[in-house]
Amino acid sequence: MTVKTLITNSVKETIAVGERLGSFLSAGDFIALVGDLGSGKTQFAKGVAVGLAIDPTIPITSPTYTLVNIYKGRLPLYHFDLYRLHGDQDIIDLGFEEYFYGNGVCLVEWAERLKDALPEEHLEVVLTHAGNEQRCLTFTPSGERAVEIIEQLFAEDNKKMF
Repeated sequence: MTVKTLITNSVKETIAVGERLGSFLSAGDFIALVGDLGSGKTQFAKGVAVGLAIDPTIPITSPTYTLVNIYKGRLPLYHFDLYRLHGDQDIIDLGFEEYFYGNGVCLVEWAERLKDALPEEHLEVVLTHAGNEQRCLTFTPSGERAVEIIEQLFAEDNKKMF
């Protein structure tokens, strides 16, 4: 398994990494975001939205109380926040799994709450505090497509971004 880590030095850099990632995501891709409150998950999601060509005038916010926001861009972005949920049965009861295998990109904050409902094929991104504005982003692929995504993100021509 190819695990990659990078440090961002500002919110702007965290958003830029998300944007780069979003620029080459495809229908059916699943991004599992993990991290404490304030670790940068929603900022990263904002970048992914930019990379998916979602209208920049639409605010990208964490759907903590609505549980899912759907944004239209190059592909639909299904942005979930599972902070208030307590496991797989909540996901099943709410019917969210249909989005997980749909025609858009799923980006799930607090993805560790999915447990067994987490799709086999996914890219996990763990965000942790590494200083004032610094964040450590650890990318762990699960499945061939997720490995391809990491290879694209960390390709030689992208290293100047980081």
